[in-house]
Amino acid sequence: MTMMTGNGPHCALCHKNKKCKFDDGICLADCPTKNYPDFAEQSIAYYAEQKEDGFFLQSLRQVACGYEVDEKKNPRPTKSRVQELIEFSHRMGYRKIGVAFCTALEDDAKKLVQILQKEQFEVVSVICKVGGIRKETIGLTEDEKIVPGRREISCNPYEQALICNKAHTDFNVVFGLCLGHDSIFLRESNALCTVLVVKDRVYKHNPIKGIREHL
Repeated sequence: MTMMTGNGPHCALCHKNKKCKFDDGICLADCPTKNYPDFAEQSIAYYAEQKEDGFFLQSLRQVACGYEVDEKKNPRPTKSRVQELIEFSHRMGYRKIGVAFCTALEDDAKKLVQILQKEQFEVVSVICKVGGIRKETIGLTEDEKIVPGRREISCNPYEQALICNKAHTDFNVVFGLCLGHDSIFLRESNALCTVLVVKDRVYKHNPIKGIREHL
């Protein structure tokens, strides 16, 4: 039996037929749908305020058009994340897209940029090693490097964000940045962002495989 600790909520540990998804659904004692109806009202008001740029409504429309429905009304996904990125950016009228990528994925980042350029987007791509800052300059000790004694350049997500901001990108794509580095980029970016690739060195950038194999 899974233990529940803290003040909750524990939505991930709830039943499949959750109250938030079904009118007659089941919920745990700390269910936020049941306990915080005022938050739902605040959410509706928030989305209403966002109607000017249409970002959330367009994202909902993008979800809907990513499926085909058969005669039994069963939805089947038909579009990749890259296809959705392209369609959503067109929906929003974006012209300039930033790509903040990891040096380990240079070849893949180049292909993405070429795909976006073919779709008539202007693309600003910034590598994680931008600035050429050595790790010891940041404060890392020699024995904390990947290979002690070797010249190692630090990732620099802050500068990646600064460059995208200076270029006035409309939308930014996080492409395989290290855990924590992606957090800094997301925090410092002026433009809204989406994550296209998540770094997972063991599972070839497919973190969900690590979860499923662990269980």
